[in-house]
Amino acid sequence: MLNKNFFKNKNILITGGTGSLGNKFAEYLLNNHNPKKIIIYSRDELKQSIMSQKFSVNKYYCMRYFLGDVRDLDRLSMAMQDVDYVLHAAALKHINIAEYNPFEFIKTNILGAENVVKASIKNNVKKVIVMSTDKAVDPINLYGATKLTSDKIFISSNNIVGLKKHTRFSVVRYGNVFGSRGSVVPLFYDLKSKKEKNFPITDLRMTRFLITLNQSINFIVQSFLEMQGGEIFIPKIPSVKITDLAKAIVPNCNFKIVGIRPGEKIHEKLCSINESNYVREFKTYFIIMPNITFFDESINYQINKSKEIGKKVSNDFEYCSSTNKEFLNIIDIKELLKHNIVT
Repeated sequence: MLNKNFFKNKNILITGGTGSLGNKFAEYLLNNHNPKKIIIYSRDELKQSIMSQKFSVNKYYCMRYFLGDVRDLDRLSMAMQDVDYVLHAAALKHINIAEYNPFEFIKTNILGAENVVKASIKNNVKKVIVMSTDKAVDPINLYGATKLTSDKIFISSNNIVGLKKHTRFSVVRYGNVFGSRGSVVPLFYDLKSKKEKNFPITDLRMTRFLITLNQSINFIVQSFLEMQGGEIFIPKIPSVKITDLAKAIVPNCNFKIVGIRPGEKIHEKLCSINESNYVREFKTYFIIMPNITFFDESINYQINKSKEIGKKVSNDFEYCSSTNKEFLNIIDIKELLKHNIVT
């Protein structure tokens, strides 16, 4: 359980802060902690306007709204003045759009990551949590490749900092946020409202990891507390069959097989067999330890703040949505659908 004083009187900056995750994280901080300042940093003027009405500065005195892009180092550095913690959630994310616009994804997801590192070090930020994705594991599309590169940048930046400064960087990696914008759930509900019976399915075998928005926030907060720098945190979360997800929304639907889109996978991974030698398993999560010579050899990743000892996984370990120990059935999915549609 996170110490209630962890964020008290602290300044927190959220890049991409007007998205679903940024909104929920800001709400969590306002409801559960007493931060000195929450800085919403994003490039979307409309979303900033909408969010500033939801969390008005007149009501929530700690809220600040900075219009800016992670591609702009000067603006980012200005926004990070006196900041204690950064949640880096800004990214371009659509697989098919990445394939058509590779330069733009590289500028935001890779060069933007470099800018976040530079601005954080310059301003002596204490801790930086970076949001990653299952697409970064054994990537077969450009989006996944840019996020893998981003992960590597942040992990290696702990070496750049060394022991002279206190800025630490860690990564949180998980799967699809249940019912979020851009996910298949809103599409299925749209088809249901139109009384469509034929649901487009890319492949009948397809599985996905799922995490709710509340679960993702709790895990991010836990990772802020646990992080020592250099770890990739991976929550233990359930999987679903896409066909079961469709049936939970429309029980008597038919499936129209449309084929896998370019860059899409049948199953998702949160940890590949190539990373297994560096994985330690805890009760509710895994960590992937850095595989490079690190800045502080005194750090012990195998014991967390609760004094739990992480177990080494087998050499052939993979955390894959198709072989996951926990699968949600249709009844489970229906229950989640009642409470977890993100608008």
